[in-house]
Formats: sequence, C-alpha cells, structure tokens
Amino acid sequence: MAGRGTPATALLAKRQVAHTVHTYDHDPRSESYGLEAAEAMGVAPERVFKTLVADVDGALVVGVVPVSRQLDLKALAAAVGGKKARMAEVAAAERSSGYVAGGISPLGQKKALRTVVDSSALGFETVFCSGGRRGLEVELAPGDLVALTRGVAAAIAV
Repeated sequence: MAGRGTPATALLAKRQVAHTVHTYDHDPRSESYGLEAAEAMGVAPERVFKTLVADVDGALVVGVVPVSRQLDLKALAAAVGGKKARMAEVAAAERSSGYVAGGISPLGQKKALRTVVDSSALGFETVFCSGGRRGLEVELAPGDLVALTRGVAAAIAV
C-alpha cells in the first residue's frame, strides 16, 4: 500500500486504533462491491459492512450495514430522530464524503455526518468496512468503528 493511504487509514493510524488493512483486486464489472469484497477476502458477508448515505429530513446521514442486507430507511430515520429518509444522490454522497461510490468509507469522511452502525456489528470481534477506495477494506473492532465515527449502534438493516 506504499504511498496509497486514504483519509480512513490515516485516521486509524493517527488515533492508533488496532486495525488490519486488506486489499484485493477489484473487478470493475462487479455489481456488488461489498459482496465482491467478502468473496475476495473469504469472509462471511455478515461481517463486511457497506457505507450508505441517506437524506433524512434534508440532512445527510450515514448508515453502515452488512453487505448481505439492505438499509431500512425508516429505522435509520428513527435512529437519528428523523421522520423521513431516502437514499442520497450519488454525487451528494461523493461530495460530502470525499470518496467515490463503491469506495465510501465511514471513516475519515470530508464532512462529519451523523452515523448509525447496524447493531449486528456488535456481535463480532472484528468487522470490515471500506478503507476509502474500491479494493481496500479495513478490519477493526465494531466498538472502535462506532467511536471513530462518533456514531451510534441501532438495528437499521433488513
């Protein structure tokens, strides 16, 4: 990874959080970046989390859910005290996070957004999330993920 750090990996290093960086060859034809990552790393999809950006009552909010499941928009809205949620436009998510879709990390985003991590993450010793680009995943304790994002854990996946 020499010289190819990302804001996510820089944050982990700066805060001295225990983590492992995993890389794999991303296939541009892949239809599911998260499932591709799970398969490439030989990890159960329930432990690999995708980062989704939603618009909740006019404000962008990050939802982090297992790649094997879907984001429950109503549950996400409720978790942040909102009423209505919809998926954010890709361009808005990229602009806000500083990352490219398919490589958006919940860590080291350009703009700090309210973040909700699906509570299923807490059942694992470690989980995986994007390291800030396609083909780059970071493995860390779920409690560290929640703490670094200044987020909360709630049941937001279906």
